[in-house]
Amino acid sequence: MKNPLIAVPIGDCAGVGPEITVKALASDVVRYSADCIVIGSRRVLEKAIAITGARLVIHPVSDPSELDDEPGILNLIDMDNIDMDTFRYGAVQAMCGKAAYEYIAKSIELAIAGKVDAVATTPINKEALHAAGVPYIGHTEIFGKLTGAENPLTMFETNGLRVFFLTRHLSMRDMLDQIKKENIVSCVKECLEALRKLGVSGGTMAVAGLNPHCGEHGLFGWEEVNEIGPAVRQLQAEGYLVAGPVSADSVFHQAVQGKYNSVLSLYHDQGHIATKTLDFDRTISVTNGMPILRTSVDHGTAYDIAGKNIASEVSMVEAIRLAAKYAPYFARKDHL
Repeated sequence: MKNPLIAVPIGDCAGVGPEITVKALASDVVRYSADCIVIGSRRVLEKAIAITGARLVIHPVSDPSELDDEPGILNLIDMDNIDMDTFRYGAVQAMCGKAAYEYIAKSIELAIAGKVDAVATTPINKEALHAAGVPYIGHTEIFGKLTGAENPLTMFETNGLRVFFLTRHLSMRDMLDQIKKENIVSCVKECLEALRKLGVSGGTMAVAGLNPHCGEHGLFGWEEVNEIGPAVRQLQAEGYLVAGPVSADSVFHQAVQGKYNSVLSLYHDQGHIATKTLDFDRTISVTNGMPILRTSVDHGTAYDIAGKNIASEVSMVEAIRLAAKYAPYFARKDHL
């Protein structure tokens, strides 16, 4: 096969995952950039194909070695774990939470075994996972546990803008306690190593400022003076190509223009707003710090429109394309 092989678990069947999967696999972008193996339920996908009108024929396989790479073929490992008599779109169902976990686990198994080059995930629902008794709240936690990765690292990418996060799911008050020199130094080193594994060479990483105008030397806050600036200077002294702190009201624009190859966002919304404003549909999450490569759409299950052929496949197409883009650089021998 000339293209990287990407595993695509269909996520929560009650959401838009099955629809965006079949729409994406029917697109020319995916066809020419990746070969895909879908992990899901055949009956759910048959329903998604009927709803969307995607020109696909399901080809059941038990192993990636059995793939048919002809156009219009959806290669499927059928987990057969959805009871269509009780299945409903747009509702939290323990059955769907359990199935979503099983799809992800199978994808990870294939990637760790070297049978696929990367995994591109679709949305799951935290309530459905909880209802199923799955002891993880989301993709990152599942991937971390099943791959043995202690600290999976999230990077967003859209239109060439790459954004890492020092902190994510913390309140603003709790986030401030994490703005420490040692945390920034450690995180930047992890980010730069992740970029290396993705084949990103050359260029400088920028560390965003926290306060307005980077604090104006203490007028609007001391974090830049006491923690962020010293962290950047230590990294520079150790030979790392890092700049900052750079005011958050301009650093993302400068990165889009090519001045920086990536940005370290200090908290959740700082980076999310920048990437999603630039291009909401094409903001893709890339999980680093694991022995396997994973990309993901950055939207939810959208229960309100599930099963209605409304959901756009653009984000799923981009997630698969990015997985295929980075897979050749993410050499398995470097991580296993």
